[in-house]
Amino acid sequence: MGKTTLLASFVFLSLLLSSFVRGEDPYRFFTWNITYGDIWPLGVKQQGILINGQFPGPQIESVTNDNLIINVYNSLPEPFLLSWNGVLQRRNSWQDGVYGTNCPIPPGGNFTYVLQVKDQIGSYFYFPSLAFHKAAGGFGGIRILSRPLIPVPFPPPAADYTLLIGDWYKANHTDLKYILDSGKDLPFPDGVLINGRGWNGNTFTVDQGKTYRFRISNVGLATSLNIRFQGHTMQLVEVEGSHTLQNTYSSLDVHLGQSYSVLVTADQPPRDYYIVISTRFTSTVLTTTSILHYSNSFGKPVDPPPAGPTTEIDLSINQARSIRWNLTASGPRPNPQGSYHYGLVNTTRTIRLANSAPIINGKQRYAVNSVSFIPADTPLKLADYYKIPGVFSLGSIPDNPTFGGGYLQTSVMAADFRAYVEIIFENYEDIVQSWHLDGYTFWVVGMDGGQWTAASRESYNLRDAVNRCTVQVYPKGWAAVYMPLDNVGMWNIRSENWARQYLGQQFYMRVYSPANSWRDEYPIPRNALLCGRAAGRRTRPL
Repeated sequence: MGKTTLLASFVFLSLLLSSFVRGEDPYRFFTWNITYGDIWPLGVKQQGILINGQFPGPQIESVTNDNLIINVYNSLPEPFLLSWNGVLQRRNSWQDGVYGTNCPIPPGGNFTYVLQVKDQIGSYFYFPSLAFHKAAGGFGGIRILSRPLIPVPFPPPAADYTLLIGDWYKANHTDLKYILDSGKDLPFPDGVLINGRGWNGNTFTVDQGKTYRFRISNVGLATSLNIRFQGHTMQLVEVEGSHTLQNTYSSLDVHLGQSYSVLVTADQPPRDYYIVISTRFTSTVLTTTSILHYSNSFGKPVDPPPAGPTTEIDLSINQARSIRWNLTASGPRPNPQGSYHYGLVNTTRTIRLANSAPIINGKQRYAVNSVSFIPADTPLKLADYYKIPGVFSLGSIPDNPTFGGGYLQTSVMAADFRAYVEIIFENYEDIVQSWHLDGYTFWVVGMDGGQWTAASRESYNLRDAVNRCTVQVYPKGWAAVYMPLDNVGMWNIRSENWARQYLGQQFYMRVYSPANSWRDEYPIPRNALLCGRAAGRRTRPL
């Protein structure tokens, strides 16, 4: 090969790498070792999943557009995957970390996630997505801060705290998985944790007169939770990457999979106060506390901890409707986050999704539009990329509820790149449902009780609905969202009730662009793990 050819090849390769790696944005490197270890969150010894010996796992600190290089070593005796709840993975579903897109990391193996928090700010979390591992830990917080020159619509807080809240079982996750595999539902949880600890297990120190940010994520399995700060109010400032109107609340409902940021000012007499978490919409109320400790405190908290709402639905739905987008605040870029007029765009497709709880083959299952998802022998993204037949079929889940008997299927919905869809989540059951979409945020334009009809659109908020990635649906009610399909890939849509997700209440949406261009979607990673019917194939050369 001549010198000219070599030089041209080198220049082309350099341009190729620089365009993909986006070297202008900072890199943050993480090396994590996943192990089992003994934990006692409710006073009973359990087998927990630790990351670098920690439960919960390490916090990810990042800034908009940072590249995160996370090298995960799986020291468990079984396959493992991590997913990133709320990280959009722009053009990059290869890094989503669910079985529909990624092969599991084998025991003793490792995989390096290469992802970018592109055009995002806000509060999120990561969690293990396989084999009911979420019930053993392995989760942690993700903070994506605004770039220094982008204004934030509130003064810098004195400190920034993360609260990972969630219900918990005393049984090991393997025992819980056995119950589900046997065709039964889980019992009621045994307790509630804050950052992996039970009653008064955490202390958050504040200075009198200063304001603090608390990022709250419900990482639990089964229940909505309510949070109160004894004697203090919360000023809501952010929901899953959207700055909100700064409403003040004495208590706040946080449904499964949801994340909120609130400001709390230490404006009370100097002593200790309870931070209280309790279950919502449950006949038995589970409660736990942490301590808000004034640095000049002269006394312990005054008992009892403040009681919260329990089964009242109207209070919760009115609170949900009060959460609005701050149209004048900057998002991850300097332009106002409300400059995209979502309410002025005509939708091109309506998708109605109804959850149900059918018995199939004598076992408890959960379904969406009567389809109970079963994993394929090959990740769907790989089957799609390599054009492997027989793994899944497009259109294997209908766009509307059938109200028929449930059935098992590897359900994948076809969707067109750049379509603008209306999705109606319809809940005909007596439970609170919570839905999450990987790869996307959406505007929550409406929610109410009763059955959704076309006339329900007259009540939609088409001006300042909050933009987020997880939405609750109240018993015998509905929630409507608008969403631009602007992210090519294979994306998981799931119930955040983890037993329901595990037993089939999920499916995948294949957002397809015929251009087959790097402009629309990144190519398969060179380090992609290959398994199932994709085993033995090549990814791509350097």
